[in-house]
Amino acid sequence: MSNFNRESVLSVHHWTDTLFSFTTTRDPSFRFRNGEFTMIGLKVGEKPLLRAYSVASANYEDRLEFFSIKVPDGPLTSRLQHLKEGDQVIVSRKATGTLVIDNLEDGRNLYLIGTGTGLAPFLSVIKDPETYERFEKVVLLHGCRRVAELAYGEMITEKLPNDELIGELVRNQLIYYPTVTRDPFRNRGRITDLINSGKLFSDIGLASLEPGRDRVMICGSPALVHDTRALLSGKGFAEGNHGEPGQFVVEKAFAER
Repeated sequence: MSNFNRESVLSVHHWTDTLFSFTTTRDPSFRFRNGEFTMIGLKVGEKPLLRAYSVASANYEDRLEFFSIKVPDGPLTSRLQHLKEGDQVIVSRKATGTLVIDNLEDGRNLYLIGTGTGLAPFLSVIKDPETYERFEKVVLLHGCRRVAELAYGEMITEKLPNDELIGELVRNQLIYYPTVTRDPFRNRGRITDLINSGKLFSDIGLASLEPGRDRVMICGSPALVHDTRALLSGKGFAEGNHGEPGQFVVEKAFAER
């Protein structure tokens, strides 16, 4: 277990009967870039039971936050969902991932496209002052089936704009666009449909996606990743990775969950 830190659970929040988040202590030696993920889990018997989770907190915060689904028969989430304050979890000492702004070429607008718990890495990215230095506008798109699943909305719209460190940047540069597919709501439809129809851009007051100007990060369901990647490739966007920055990046670690 030398590759892992033991951390204590500080808080647990159940958003719905299928979604929860929790915060833990953070070992001072644990370093990560905003948007990266790490392996976390529980010790079951003598073996660690682990899964990749994006870090939803920013790299300057003194605690770690994770956003998770609840899978009744999932080997790990069936246990994690019962976490209580004071419980112990194990966190890898190493973080990695493609959803970091260093993997994108310079551009004007940054689009963060997530469904469900795919929002998690972008919660870290939108707290990073460097994100706002690199891009004029940061558009956070969060797609869910139900309104109740639009977790963190209050934090994004009320807490962050008043944050001492990044409040002014958030107020001036962040555009939050939640959308659902199954409930009445001000924004309805799949993200790719809203992009293709042009409704997204008329709603937020920006021009449609263009590879010379816009940069995109994608994290979510396999369908979202597949459809958005195809949409962007069709518009001439080039995919980036650790070795070569591009015009969009995808987090592959979660696409096959």
